[in-house]
Amino acid sequence: MTKNILLIGRTPSVIDEVISKTESPNFHFLAGGNTIEEVRSIFSMHSIDHVIVGGGIDLERRIEIVREVFRLSDSTTVHMNSPSGPESFLPFVRSVLSGIKNL
Repeated sequence: MTKNILLIGRTPSVIDEVISKTESPNFHFLAGGNTIEEVRSIFSMHSIDHVIVGGGIDLERRIEIVREVFRLSDSTTVHMNSPSGPESFLPFVRSVLSGIKNL
């Protein structure tokens, strides 16, 4: 069964790189959602299994996004990266996806 993964990051280029380097038949990636309105829009169009949030987004906004995800779904998991730079997002996403594959 394919899992829908929403990747949220500050810059589209980092998200695009992560998607291109982690293609898998087990995952369908959706990009965007670094505003509450975008998150709501994506959730209204798709059933999201997992949300992975990059650390480049301001902490207060990340907390608002996580709160909104939990308000919109009682089954979606959220994974937040630490604010350690864009180069850390790809390894973080790969770690999360590795754990999801093993569920």
